[in-house]
Amino acid sequence: MNIRVVVVGGGSWGSTVASLAARNTATTLWARRPEVAKEVDTHHTNSAYLPGFKLSDSLRATDSLEDAVGGADVVVMGVPSHGFRQTLEQVADHIRPWVPVVSLTKGLEQGTDLRMTEVVQELLPGHPAGVLTGPNLAKEILAGDAAASVVAMSEPHIAEVLQRVFSSDLFRVYTNPDVIGCEIAGALKNVIALAAGIADGLGTGDNTKAAVITRGLAELTRLGVAMGGRPETFAGLAGMGDLIATCISRQSRNRYVGEQLGKGRSLADIIAEMDQVAEGVKSTAVVMHLARQHGVDMPICSEMDGVVSEGRSPQEAYRGLLRRAPKPEMRER
Repeated sequence: MNIRVVVVGGGSWGSTVASLAARNTATTLWARRPEVAKEVDTHHTNSAYLPGFKLSDSLRATDSLEDAVGGADVVVMGVPSHGFRQTLEQVADHIRPWVPVVSLTKGLEQGTDLRMTEVVQELLPGHPAGVLTGPNLAKEILAGDAAASVVAMSEPHIAEVLQRVFSSDLFRVYTNPDVIGCEIAGALKNVIALAAGIADGLGTGDNTKAAVITRGLAELTRLGVAMGGRPETFAGLAGMGDLIATCISRQSRNRYVGEQLGKGRSLADIIAEMDQVAEGVKSTAVVMHLARQHGVDMPICSEMDGVVSEGRSPQEAYRGLLRRAPKPEMRER
């Protein structure tokens, strides 16, 4: 393929996506830390975030954003939500007109409640914006395990090109025009994963965790549809698929944070020891603001916001859920 891809962000998932794309077309990874960029470019490894794994031999890397972005035909944003705007402002100084921007970020912007593609549209009007999302654990993909994902873009012809950019024999990429639904599902599943992790930490058993996952899916579907997403999106890879993987995997950062909270550790101590972001922690307050704005009942997310923002104990959060009056399983709001 004669398409130049640049992935902005040298974390585990950004590096993995860059490695996937490099198998199909010329790809450069931008890493903020020069030592990470040098290691990826020279040795095709990223020991800081993916120790023991090999990246594509054809992947290049740099710590110069201007050199990376200036000639790109596709820019992939693989930075956390709290740094997305600032990094994109720097990208805007170098990107050519009309170049598509694909977000890997599964979070919402604090203070504005914006989805990442909305941030792209605000800072880079005229640039097609979409997301790559799904049940995608970086280490499993690099290990060669089969996985599937979704590229969501409102322009179908661009989505089909991106589908070919990221696909491989073991990484199957589907297209979906529902950008809103895919983004909301990706952000909200991290909040539900906190609750699933707390269930593990409290030792409540698989029945409880299954109920959390299932009712969590109902919550993120209600809000996603209220915001303009399509119901079927939440039953697919971006919704149920990603939710299951994030809630049950030992590799999930959000599930891990919940588990440690359930074991009695403080949130500050848990976050301090982590070298990557657990987006669910940052998303809880934004999710609840959106829920109130759209009149959507989200009891699990509400209790997680209480734990993260108000210091509520995990035990109190679960008791709060049990105290709720019984309601029909199927309801619009």
